[in-house]
Amino acid sequence: MNNNDIFKKLRVALQLRDDQIVEILQLADFRISKAELGAFFRNADHPNYMECGDQVLRNFLNGLIIHLRGTKENPKNPNEILSKNKAALKTTASIPKPAKPKTGLTEKLPAKNNNYKAKKQRPIVEKVKFNNGKNKKS
Repeated sequence: MNNNDIFKKLRVALQLRDDQIVEILQLADFRISKAELGAFFRNADHPNYMECGDQVLRNFLNGLIIHLRGTKENPKNPNEILSKNKAALKTTASIPKPAKPKTGLTEKLPAKNNNYKAKKQRPIVEKVKFNNGKNKKS
């Protein structure tokens, strides 16, 4: 398990969005853009994938401590912070999407002339017969 996997699992477990992660990293005086952050969460075979270094993960964990527990001067209750995140996710999920206008595809189309005949389509793939490694079209 590498740093990217740990970062992904923490993001899912704590239900964090990208902008929240950027804010958490700023609490630890570490600046990163959303685009750079998105590169950590991509698949390993994606061309824009980037390995998450130890420094990024360390600063995220330090910022997460400040985000959840607060500082010595201003302590916080972690359960309240996590419940706020869950409530924010539920409100964004419960916002109804605007209804799509009907395009009329379900309505019947006007009848066309009966004397129109559709052309027979050729197959996309031609039949090929292999004979001793040499292909011949049939």
